[in-house]
Amino acid sequence: MNEKKRNILTGTQKAKIALEAVKEQKTVNEITQEYGVHPTQIGLWKKVLLENANQLFEVKRSPTVPLS
Repeated sequence: MNEKKRNILTGTQKAKIALEAVKEQKTVNEITQEYGVHPTQIGLWKKVLLENANQLFEVKRSPTVPLS
């Protein structure tokens, strides 16, 4: 039997794939064929991205130091 080797993707690669899914310029099937990732996995990464996107904008600023 021919066993398929698992792809190990970095967080950056997963984010790129999830962003493509969010943009909806390609279908999930097109993204699947391009990256060799299961459509269900793409859907999960897209969901994680959308649920956690708000954290990007919740950065606390440090107090400003007055100039003398």
